[in-house]
Amino acid sequence: MRILNKEIIGKENEAVELMGWVATRRDHGKLIFIDLRDRSGISQVVFLPKPEELCQLADKLRSEWVIKIIGTVSRRPKGMENPEIETGNFEIRAEKLEILNPAETPPLAVDTDGYEIGEEVRLKYRYLDLRRPRLQKNLRMRAKIIKFIRDFLTEKDFVEVETPILGKSTPEGARDYLVPSRLQPGKFYALPQSPQQYKQLLMVAGLERYFQIAKCFRDEDTRGDRQPEFTQLDLEMSFIERENVLNLMEEMTVFLVKTAFPKKIISQIPFPVLTYKEAMENYGSDKPDLRKDKNNPDELAFAWIVDFPVFEKDEKTGNLTYSHNPFTAPKSEFNENLINGRNLEKLISQQYDLALNGFEIAGGGIRINKSEMLEKVFETIGYSKERIGKDFGHILKAFKLGAPPHGGIAFGLDRLFAILQNEPNIREVIAFPKTGDGRDLMMDAPNQVDEKQLKELNIKTTDN
Repeated sequence: MRILNKEIIGKENEAVELMGWVATRRDHGKLIFIDLRDRSGISQVVFLPKPEELCQLADKLRSEWVIKIIGTVSRRPKGMENPEIETGNFEIRAEKLEILNPAETPPLAVDTDGYEIGEEVRLKYRYLDLRRPRLQKNLRMRAKIIKFIRDFLTEKDFVEVETPILGKSTPEGARDYLVPSRLQPGKFYALPQSPQQYKQLLMVAGLERYFQIAKCFRDEDTRGDRQPEFTQLDLEMSFIERENVLNLMEEMTVFLVKTAFPKKIISQIPFPVLTYKEAMENYGSDKPDLRKDKNNPDELAFAWIVDFPVFEKDEKTGNLTYSHNPFTAPKSEFNENLINGRNLEKLISQQYDLALNGFEIAGGGIRINKSEMLEKVFETIGYSKERIGKDFGHILKAFKLGAPPHGGIAFGLDRLFAILQNEPNIREVIAFPKTGDGRDLMMDAPNQVDEKQLKELNIKTTDN
């Protein structure tokens, strides 16, 4: 029965069966050595001159061939140990070798960190790129953190709910990805920029505490910290105030860091709280980097940013638009001014963001739960009554049927993982990311579709 490489420890003089990939092959005259890689790590296999048939077969092995080894675990000769790997005190004396699948010469090396290899090559052969230990470690840590979050929130009486992927276009500040409907010709679904409206409707439904590890989509230019599809922790709570959300998320974040990253140092607990005005005046940014030593990769400087303006001027049109999203409530002392349309540029919202080392990793707010206030926001940014009713009639109606006070937050998990893993961009913590211009080189997507599909969807293409 197969065992993993790491399990050879404690099995000295025992026969074992291993399977994996040839990481390296070394010919030392009469002896042939290979490093065998599996999901648990590396072990060294040695082929002796006898039997000749086995040695001749081993001589054929090359990097990334998939093999099965049967042999006996023994201690490495004194002075030949390798302290760099977990199994470095042991080796397997091969007795049988089966080639499960030979491999062509790989188009990229997988025995380095991979930073030196161009993005085009790495993402075209991402399944090879993912063999490198650094990326394996990143994906395993990603899974560990997501499990931690699920366990933490479930213990706090949150219910995980999956909201729809196919919905309608919402004003989240970025372009939607549109999906044509075959059964409803000329109409389109939109992929969610966030589950914003659905999670608010779950509060109206009386669920009170919701969370989701949500896939979100935004058709915008990509950067090192952005992707066209990304993952966020999305949550919402009823009958709470701002401090309830901040305290809970701070508790979760501190516990997560101390559990999964014990070497990391959090600069300040509780996290400092800065108003938007203070952050801009003192640091010139609403996501300030408050680290004491910016050269220390293990320092984490969290900071809450609060009291954002409700509205801001659109630089292109000069008209007012929402600063974050239209569903964030103003602070209660500004409610009357919103309803009456007074001093709109001076209204302060109940929006809050969480900054980490100069990046925004989370954003949320206490929501509007009254239809007349939400209608006023849309009117202020120039929406007609017809458009408001058409696009948002469902949530306005819901607010009239017993919407509790509620609020929540969304964490950009990819960005958080990248910072915690000391990676330069989020592509390093996503299994199959897109390129900087939004392409999937491995699958060659986006791609053209045949005319039959387009005809079924009532779509015609034009050459520009």
